[in-house]
Amino acid sequence: MTLPPLTEDAAFALNRRRFLGSSAGLSLGLPAVASLLGAGTAGAAETGAGSLPHFAPSAKRVIYLLQSGGPSHVDLFDDKPTLRKRRGEEMPESVLGGLRQTTMTAGQKSKPCLPAAWGGSRRGESGMWVSDLLPHTAAIADDLCFVRSLHGEQINHAPAVAHVLTGHNLPGRPSIGAWLTYGLGSAAEDLPAFVVMTSKDRENTCGQLFYDYYWGSGFLPGKYQGVPFRGAGDPVLYLSNPAGVTRSDRRAMLDRLGELNALAHDRYHDPETLTRVSQYEMAFKMQASVPDLVDFSDEPQHVLDLYGPDVSRKGSYAYNCLMARRLAERGTRYIQLMHAGWDQHGNLPTQLPIQCRDTDRPSAGLVTDLKNRGLLEDTLVIWGGEFGRTPFVQGDIANKTAHGRDHHPRAFTMWLAGGGVKPGCVYGRSDEFAFHVAEDPVHVRDLQATLLHLCGIDHARFTYRHQGLDFKLTGVEEARVVDGILA
Repeated sequence: MTLPPLTEDAAFALNRRRFLGSSAGLSLGLPAVASLLGAGTAGAAETGAGSLPHFAPSAKRVIYLLQSGGPSHVDLFDDKPTLRKRRGEEMPESVLGGLRQTTMTAGQKSKPCLPAAWGGSRRGESGMWVSDLLPHTAAIADDLCFVRSLHGEQINHAPAVAHVLTGHNLPGRPSIGAWLTYGLGSAAEDLPAFVVMTSKDRENTCGQLFYDYYWGSGFLPGKYQGVPFRGAGDPVLYLSNPAGVTRSDRRAMLDRLGELNALAHDRYHDPETLTRVSQYEMAFKMQASVPDLVDFSDEPQHVLDLYGPDVSRKGSYAYNCLMARRLAERGTRYIQLMHAGWDQHGNLPTQLPIQCRDTDRPSAGLVTDLKNRGLLEDTLVIWGGEFGRTPFVQGDIANKTAHGRDHHPRAFTMWLAGGGVKPGCVYGRSDEFAFHVAEDPVHVRDLQATLLHLCGIDHARFTYRHQGLDFKLTGVEEARVVDGILA
């Protein structure tokens, strides 16, 4: 494809919107790529925040394994003898304390204690109790740091997930990945710095939705938002050239579009113009890098076995975990996996084992794979949900197949691995009912401050001015780095 020389007068005689429309008529498909990358992706190589990191980081990259719906800390990590002894007895009013509850159990007159229905044992040098439902996680207990004193205020899914991932319960704030890529830039030249993948349980039992503001850039420049990779078909929509369009055709069009955008920037000085140029270029590079990324044929069988038999099914949690490792070793800064299915209000006895079976082996396999490759020491892995589940039953405790637990943000458990975190560590403690934090509380903001610290960033100094205010990921409330979990 040979294009005539472009003059400024000719460029502005040709309306940019009409130019893109006519290009679509040539089946070049770039407007669709522009729509995909929309306000931009986090693939920019430059940092937007100036002199960062503040100090030498322990973690060069982060993989956040968000278990959406709220895994039951009582059943999986925080077994309590008191609950076992008092099974079926009413939860003491002194424990409930008139705390805010969801509408699903606020009107439930009886709130009997419900211990874990499955066994478990203390594992590793830390002696951390892990449920038998998570045998693979239990086997790597000495590589993990369990924080059993997480807490927050949000009792419903969307605001709680937003709080965990953006620092605020309302939509509109930058997500953690956007903050990190704004502050630290990208280590990958041909892949986005911030990638998101979602999955759900096979039975589709969980109705939680994944809103795009969970990986949005908020008031930060659009190029820092996460790029969703799909679990079916092409991993990124409209990235392939249409039939009959060669790579050189695409290159020629991008060069001409770049000239148009450069002229527009010289005239209007809109920074988003150059942002779009950089994103078109990232899309072009991804046409070459993504096919290699998603080709698992170079993975030895023993590596695939780490993630389990579901690793070959596109869109599964296991598939996404292996993709996360491949992205990490190729320089992606922040990888966010979101898996739905942990919201067991009325199907705890039947669905929790299935959910654990789907996610346990891939999660442990990811940590093991990173460790075997020497990547774990500078990769921070976080596993956990937006809250835990109530230590009392929701529904009829006598119905062995149709009861569950409600949302519970007052005390819950997450685990972390690598990236400067102390391995084989148990931090914090809940009370004898697994209801309140009893020792070493860790607020959601503290977790965020610690994540930034491990990446070499002082959360208190890391700000972005918007509408006359200096915003932080950790907000205006008090937040602290959890020194007790640092290696």
